[in-house]
Amino acid sequence: MLYIIGLGRSDEKDISVKGLEIIQKAKEVYLEEYTSVMQVTKEKLENFYGKKIISADREFVEKQIETVFKKAKKEDIAFLVKGDAHTATTHVDIYLRARKQKIPIKTIFGPSILSAVGITGLSLYNFGRVISIPFHYENLESAYKHFLTNKKNGMHSLFLLDLDPRHNKYLSIKEALNYLKNKGLNENTFVVGCARIGSYDQIIKAGKLKDTSKIDFGNPPYCIIVPGKLHFIEEEALQMLDRV
Repeated sequence: MLYIIGLGRSDEKDISVKGLEIIQKAKEVYLEEYTSVMQVTKEKLENFYGKKIISADREFVEKQIETVFKKAKKEDIAFLVKGDAHTATTHVDIYLRARKQKIPIKTIFGPSILSAVGITGLSLYNFGRVISIPFHYENLESAYKHFLTNKKNGMHSLFLLDLDPRHNKYLSIKEALNYLKNKGLNENTFVVGCARIGSYDQIIKAGKLKDTSKIDFGNPPYCIIVPGKLHFIEEEALQMLDRV
């Protein structure tokens, strides 16, 4: 059996009891390490789970995941994902490939950024298409076009910022706001900058783009929200956020 287990967004204790029990009984445990980042090291996860963890970087997932599938035909294998088990396209692809090969597979879900942004008070029902901003955004048009579509429909826009944990590279909120400003956002546009949502030291700051871009948000992961049409409860919630 192949278990895809979401670990949550913060530390080793975000995992569900069900997920922890499966890890402790699994023959082998793999950790996908390139689509997101948590506020905890692999060594700390190993100590808490009581299991050795095998790192699975992008190259491993793209070229060696078949070895994991073969083992899962005979033994219980846990494949750990930061955040939720089906948020990233990478994880959906693994799930589909395993299903096509008739590998027995189960999913254990975990907290995701797509639900965690509810802490801002903005309704999850009112978010439009989620938008990614990559490192090399100079000639990128699609991200801003998706934002304009969300805006036209009165929807909130969630921007996920690129990261490369292996090389300790993370697109900053300042860089992402600079991209949006260069594409047409006004310096006075109201935005919400977020860092490490779900952890005890999360930072959420709301204000004009020009002011938010000056804030030091500390360690990643980062995201930005540009609110769309607001319900009165959402307006009240935004008023309660830390302002810049």
